[in-house]
Parts: sequence; C-alpha cells; structure tokens
Amino acid sequence: MEPAPDHPRVEFAFPGPLRDRLVAAILDGSKTSTTGLVADYEHAGDPLPRVGERSVVVDSDDRPVAVIEVTDVRLARLDEVDFAHVVDEGEGDASVAEWRANHESFWRSAEMRAALDDPEFTVDDSTMTVLERFRLVADLRGSAG
Repeated sequence: MEPAPDHPRVEFAFPGPLRDRLVAAILDGSKTSTTGLVADYEHAGDPLPRVGERSVVVDSDDRPVAVIEVTDVRLARLDEVDFAHVVDEGEGDASVAEWRANHESFWRSAEMRAALDDPEFTVDDSTMTVLERFRLVADLRGSAG
C-alpha cells in the first residue's frame, strides 16, 4: 500500500451522501470548482487557498482518495457568483438560483452553524465567498487498497 502524499487534507461538505457525491464528481472530472465562505476560513483560522497548492481529498470514511491542485481563487459576494462557476461545481444545478438555493440550505444547516459556533448563522447577497477552481492531479483509490 502506497501512502497518500504529504499534502494538507481537504474535506468537501460533511461526511455522508453529499460528500460522497462531491468526491465522485471530483474523481470523474465533472467537479472542478467549489465555493466556500470567508467566514468559515476565518472561524477556523485557516488561510485562503492559493494557486498551486495541492490537497488530499478525503471521502466520508476519512480515506485519501485524490490529490487536487488549486488553479484559481477569487473572492466574490454571494450575489456575484456566475453560471460558469456553478456549472464547474459539477453538482447538476441548472441555474445560479438553483445553485444558490442548494448552497444556502447547506450553509444554514445545523451542521454548518455548529461548525461555525453560530446557531443564528445565515447568508445573504453580501456574504463573501471563496470561489476556488482546481484540477485533479491524482486518483489515490488504487493506492489505498
């Protein structure tokens, strides 16, 4: 068994069906962008992603499954997210409005509010987001068995 590269770990959503769908989309190449909240990075004390950084993607069982590399990062208000970014998220949303409804539901979830230590957390047009593009560098599934 080959060990996973020594890169920081990245988790998409929380463990469960949503993470499983997102990881599958990364592995099949349909997901090449993601959206985070500046507030989440600030709360965690994490730096914003930078172009060229590589991370190990973990699945719902905390297994390393892929290495991705950041290709672009921009900050934007929630109401500035464009359809190209939505399509590249690979989640099947047919419009920016559909994407936003799905993301707002996640960001207002009990899990997200708990992660931010803010039971009243919400988002609106002015909420600052981190729009990140990435490419799949390595599929680690073959080396984990």
